[in-house]
Order: sequence, then structure tokens, then C-alpha cells
Amino acid sequence: MREVVRFEVDRVRPPEQEVLLAQGMGSGGSVPARVRPAFDWAYELFLVLAAPVGLVEEVTPEEFGTIYEGEGHNALDTPLPEIVKRSEGLALYSATLGEAVSSRIGELFSEHDMVVAYLLDAVASAAADRLSDLLAERFATLLAERGAAPDPAKVLPYSPGYCGWHVTGQGRLFARLRPEEIGIHLNPSSLMTPLKSVSGVLVGATAEGHRFRPDFEFCEACSTRECGRRMASVRV
Repeated sequence: MREVVRFEVDRVRPPEQEVLLAQGMGSGGSVPARVRPAFDWAYELFLVLAAPVGLVEEVTPEEFGTIYEGEGHNALDTPLPEIVKRSEGLALYSATLGEAVSSRIGELFSEHDMVVAYLLDAVASAAADRLSDLLAERFATLLAERGAAPDPAKVLPYSPGYCGWHVTGQGRLFARLRPEEIGIHLNPSSLMTPLKSVSGVLVGATAEGHRFRPDFEFCEACSTRECGRRMASVRV
């Protein structure tokens, strides 16, 4: 299965609290009154400019093993290979909000409209993360319809640059998935353009299949410990 998926912008639009939390303002934070006009304008720009689209293609565990090897720069011990062994379905994915959002952010910074630029960047970053989650939900539904994964909540995205999977792994991922079809390209530094793009592998597994103890060597450098929230999100 290989599929291009287009989303309505409203589905990708992140809630305010999600954006605030990502900016370190806590779950109970609110937008300061003096910032409210800029915050609202950032959302308006996002709704006008974003053109969310994704690409998903299923792969076998053996195919993914070759892709995961990348350029040989992965950490020596990482959780993903073991999670893949316990998986019931795998799919490569890439998704983007389109070039217009990223270009506008750059223009705003160049025009020294720093507040709106910063807020639009924050909204777009949260929205890009939501693209991964929406594609995970879609893949989970597909697996459930096949009877392979009875609980649709148990598909999680894993991306190069996280949990020991070196960012140069993007090279083989892009070579196999070919997301240029939806306008996403990779530069020599393994950076995607448009900037507000995401990629990785969708792994369908039981809640237990996704579990691992975050005590790998690379965990010491992790500032978010996002893995705990992700694993909790698929618990029964």
C-alpha cells in the first residue's frame, strides 16, 4: 500500500494549549493579553498558508531493517529494532505543511516582526507533529480493519534523529519512500525542505510492544523524555 493523504487544514490546526505547552508555558498557561493579537494573527496565517499532505507506504520488517541501517551512524543499542520485531505492521511516512508556511516565517523574521514570526513557527511546529499523529491514526485504522491490530491507539511514529536512530537515516528512508512526490526534499545535511515536514516509520504493535526502559546511553542527552508520554498514550 502506497497512498498520498491530504488533510483539511482545520484537522491539523493545533489547539492553543498544545502550542503553549510546547513553548514551556505549562498545561494551565494562557496567552498574555498583550500577545493575543499576534497569536491570533499567527493562527490566521497558518490557516491560510498551510497545505498539509502526507505519503505513506508499507514495508516489511526486513525492508525496514535495511533502511534503518542508514549510513551506519546509529547508536550501538537502540529500542526501535526490538519494537519492530514485535510489530504487526510497518509503514514509512513523510508529511509536510507545504513551502508557503516556512517561507512566510522566514519573511517575518527578515521583516523583524519577531513576535508573529516566533508564534507562527510555534503553531506550525505543533501542526507538523500532529501530521505524524494523524497518519498514525489512519494506519491504525487500516491495521484494525485487517484484524492485525485490534486497538487503533497502538500505532506510534518513530523518526530519524530520535532514540538513537541517527538523522542520516533520512537518506535511505527518502530513497525508498521518494517523498519528492509531495514536494519534500532532503539536503546533504539530512534536513528536510520545506522545514515544517516530518518523516519516519509508523509502527503498529501492542502497548507492551512499544514499551522500553529509557536508560540507553543517548537518553542522557534527551531534554524532553517524550518517550514516556508516548508509551503512556497507548496503554490500555
